[in-house]
Amino acid sequence: MAGYANRSGFNTVFFQIYRKGVLLFNQQDLQTFVTQAHLKDLKIFFSLYMTNPSQQIPSSIYGLGEDGVSLDMLNLSLSSQQSLLASLKANFSGETAMTTDNMYSTLKPDLLVKETYATDTKPFIKPGIIGSVEVVATSSQADYESQFQYALQNSDGVMVFDYAGLLNSGY
Repeated sequence: MAGYANRSGFNTVFFQIYRKGVLLFNQQDLQTFVTQAHLKDLKIFFSLYMTNPSQQIPSSIYGLGEDGVSLDMLNLSLSSQQSLLASLKANFSGETAMTTDNMYSTLKPDLLVKETYATDTKPFIKPGIIGSVEVVATSSQADYESQFQYALQNSDGVMVFDYAGLLNSGY
């Protein structure tokens, strides 16, 4: 994955390590991912997919050399999102990121990644926003490339969701 990201011109990888309350990798594996990303001159953010307000950020991920931690918590209430972001900022010294589909979010991580691949969100792709492209939300490789180029040219970066889907689609 790091090689693909590097060859494709990306500078940062958001790598999902936590999904629905389960840490998907052990500390040794996580440190290996960090090392491999850094060897390719990539920043790496550990991405946490939170789906229940009872879920907590696993403290074992802090201090493994990651450049940032990203919270993907669209299914949680605003108060739960505020609490998790505050906890992250209090316990982690790297960059914080958050994925949202709320184009008017008041939450303030270091990076706010807007899910902008729906057809009605194009006006939100602008400077100050990291746009997004997801393979399953495109109809063809040409459509994918068009959305990617639009987001790249009109925002401060592009988040490409679903690396496995990208490879499986042959893009």
